[in-house]
Amino acid sequence: MLRGLYTAATGMITEQIRTNTIANNLANVNTNGYKKDETISEEFQSVLLHRINDDSHKKSIFDLQNIDTAKNYLLEGTVAAENSSAPVIGSLVRGAKVAEIAVIRDQGSLENTNSPLDLAITGDGYFAINTPQGVRYTRDGNFYRSAAGQLVTANNQAVLSTQGGPINIPPDIASISIRADGTVNTVANGAANAAEEAIGQIQIAGFADRGALIKEGDNLYRPQQGAQPGTATGSIQQGWLEKSNVNVAKEMVNLINNYRTYEADSKALTTQDSLLDKAVNEVGRVS
Repeated sequence: MLRGLYTAATGMITEQIRTNTIANNLANVNTNGYKKDETISEEFQSVLLHRINDDSHKKSIFDLQNIDTAKNYLLEGTVAAENSSAPVIGSLVRGAKVAEIAVIRDQGSLENTNSPLDLAITGDGYFAINTPQGVRYTRDGNFYRSAAGQLVTANNQAVLSTQGGPINIPPDIASISIRADGTVNTVANGAANAAEEAIGQIQIAGFADRGALIKEGDNLYRPQQGAQPGTATGSIQQGWLEKSNVNVAKEMVNLINNYRTYEADSKALTTQDSLLDKAVNEVGRVS
């Protein structure tokens, strides 16, 4: 009976985490380059149930409950019941748990802004950003020219070039163009028939392992220990921004479904508690 309480409670905890994840997705539906999270759950490892035989030669409670066999099952994933006479009568799920919160990295829709410093990556790749905590990565291409003349994010963090340094934009330019490979070209203001001048190339980092990056907040990702960026296959589109890949309608449906599941687990928990109350206060009463 206590096992039923634990099973229902773990289901409620899992659905609570899933609901928090959906709420975070909905809160970031208008965040540029945001990639939605998805909660992956799994059941606790099943434990074989054995019928307890009332054998007189079994004096220990550990013998009656066949502890050794259950331990072998948990450790090895198989049943080593060669020396056990207790028959297997089925399996019991121990509840649910969150295995991981996975990032869904599908491409978001593109929005045309016509701003020369708004950039979107189509395909694989991330912008490299210099932060006080080290190099971080983002899909948010809403950039600006800082007072110091550097290409920066909305948080005034420098966008890194392929050389690992900031990209400095001259103060007096007539136009700026950014190619698909990240090359930044400018035309000096007031120069008749002036040719474009390359001032740097924006770094587009790629990771072979899609799980190499971990969300850190502020729409930034940090690489896991040992993960090294490689060559990205994506390309840059100037004057566009990638929107989040959150589908509001789908998230709302998932939210309602999670609420119903949480409610069912809550009722199961209440039922188990009522049965336990009767077992303790009524069934076990001495008349």
